[in-house]
Amino acid sequence: MATTVYETYEIELQDGTKVTLKPLSIKKLREFMTHIAKLDGSLSEDQAVDVLIDAATVGLKASAPDLVQDRDKLEDALDMPTITKIIEVCGGIKLDDPNLLTAALLAGQTSI
Repeated sequence: MATTVYETYEIELQDGTKVTLKPLSIKKLREFMTHIAKLDGSLSEDQAVDVLIDAATVGLKASAPDLVQDRDKLEDALDMPTITKIIEVCGGIKLDDPNLLTAALLAGQTSI
């Protein structure tokens, strides 16, 4: 009997669509990371949200292929807590991790 080494999560989007999330394969993770790498602090809030939606789209392609084809419907189905969960489960990045936030703040400081 095979053992699954990852967990799956079923979540409901704002429009009632139920999707199952699981970690991305390496191939899909590479695509996901090209979007996440754009979050370098130089983006406006609106641009950063677009990047997060793009990253979440990679995570949703397998479980909601029809939804990701229509950006307007996708944006109506998502909210920030849901995007955060999709990125956490599919990409392994915990955006609301206090240690991550502290590290990001410290990285922006200059030493004298």
